[in-house]
Amino acid sequence: MKNNCLNVAVLGGSGYTGGELLRILTQHPRVQITIVTADKSVGLPVNQVFPHLESFCGLTFESIDLARITKLADLVFLALPHTRSMELVAQCYKKKKHVIDLSADYRLHDPQVYEQWYNTAHTHASLLKKAVYGLPELHRSRMAKATLIAVPGCYPTAAILQLAPLVAKGLIRLDSIIIDAKSGVSGAGRSPALTYHFPEAHESVLAYKIGAHRHTPEIEQELNGLAPRPIRKQSPHAFPLLFSPHLVPMNRGILSTAYARLRQPLHTTDLQNVYRSFYKDERFIRLRTDSTTISPNHVRGTNFCDLGIFADPRTHSVITVSAIDNLVKGAAGQAVQAMNILMGFPEGTGLTSPGAFP
Repeated sequence: MKNNCLNVAVLGGSGYTGGELLRILTQHPRVQITIVTADKSVGLPVNQVFPHLESFCGLTFESIDLARITKLADLVFLALPHTRSMELVAQCYKKKKHVIDLSADYRLHDPQVYEQWYNTAHTHASLLKKAVYGLPELHRSRMAKATLIAVPGCYPTAAILQLAPLVAKGLIRLDSIIIDAKSGVSGAGRSPALTYHFPEAHESVLAYKIGAHRHTPEIEQELNGLAPRPIRKQSPHAFPLLFSPHLVPMNRGILSTAYARLRQPLHTTDLQNVYRSFYKDERFIRLRTDSTTISPNHVRGTNFCDLGIFADPRTHSVITVSAIDNLVKGAAGQAVQAMNILMGFPEGTGLTSPGAFP
């Protein structure tokens, strides 16, 4: 670390998540980006691929050269596709570099679960035990001591944060959880595909991967780990939940609505007090008491998660709503938050700007 700046590398910097990571890091007072890679944009200036970064980032995209990366960087961010990060993370870890991986390759603790959902055997299963799931609101103390942090997926971030207090306090029937989530098109990445073509996605809503989305075991793993000991099971699938994702015609953002049956009658004010206590002093959690203020519009470009919690006494149920920016709190912003925790920087450094509205 030179001149009080942390030297970082960004691998996979030409996608939406990589671009957002570069945008945030260029504004971070304690960071210097020393190298950025992108397979399809090698040799191109960053500001040619991302014109909005003109005058902010003067680097050129390079190919992945681990010897060069580990020489120039103290910490490596990987914003690469799932399965592509697996070997690179292991090599960076071997070189004793701090690693923050934004793919799914190190999020799941069980290699068999990973293979089941990603149709690929995990070639570095021993590292799964050393990776810390990078949700600060739940794992901050472990993250501070980690070498490898696996940044949560965007849907799981929204879903886990909206349900964590209810699960941890034993307030709901865990076999009754239903999550209905909507995501902007940027969540699918920057590579073109017919489903995300403007005429296909505009003025439309698409339900996809019903009962088979790869983020499902992530949510189950974390919520099961929060369950009170008397009712906790050994398997991460002990409390299977229903998760239905939808694609909606907006650039960025997630709105997740979750439903569950209460174990005992509670009023909305009671539930809101539970959330206030659970998320006390959490800088990036904002509890909303009015349902009309929970919208991806209000967190666009920010690292905030807006939450709402409401009791439905007629059905003995609870309804929670969560809004995040899928590219920030759901990816790049949470990665920078993890870096801040890991390096002992003030946690909100580079992340506290209000959103852009409208």
